[in-house]
Amino acid sequence: MVKPGPDGHGPALLDGEVDRPAARPTRSARVAHAVDAARRILEGEGADALTMRRLADEMGIQAPSLYKHFSSKADLESLLIEDALVDVGGATHRALHDPGEGSMILRLLVTYRAYALAHPNLYRLATSGPVVRQRLPDGLEEWAGNPWFVVTGDSCLAQALWSLAHGMVILELDHRYPPDSDLDGTWRAAATAFERAVAVASAS
Repeated sequence: MVKPGPDGHGPALLDGEVDRPAARPTRSARVAHAVDAARRILEGEGADALTMRRLADEMGIQAPSLYKHFSSKADLESLLIEDALVDVGGATHRALHDPGEGSMILRLLVTYRAYALAHPNLYRLATSGPVVRQRLPDGLEEWAGNPWFVVTGDSCLAQALWSLAHGMVILELDHRYPPDSDLDGTWRAAATAFERAVAVASAS
């Protein structure tokens, strides 16, 4: 989700681009309907329930009709991943300018965690296994990952921060933390640690 820029410092965030929605191809009404239905199945019933036959049943059509619009299930899943990147990217971009409490890093982490916990099945689809970047709209992944570069100013720190957030989210989704853990405190500690790392890197 976070890709380093060619200069090692990530893409620049231009004035006025923070809330700009990522550009993506226009979907036909039937494709948009199918993706919405697939998302309902995925989020409500889990990844195993999302099959082309199940989707066709949800839409009240015959399964072969879906292949007029999607070459494969992977083609459908790429559109769900696209939607996840647009959603989480928009949320984290807005978090950078949220006047709420805490540092930008903390607001970014809190927002990312909240999105993942609210959409666990979609989150897992978007972040598990290799991503076929050729299926994504040009620039979408960079746009979605830009907040991580903005708060760290360095590609390696950006990827490290996202990796930490992803790992913590997965551990929380999998209920791997002890039941009496203060997870809000753990996320605050992670933010504080990275704020110090960014300060050290900026001073060197």
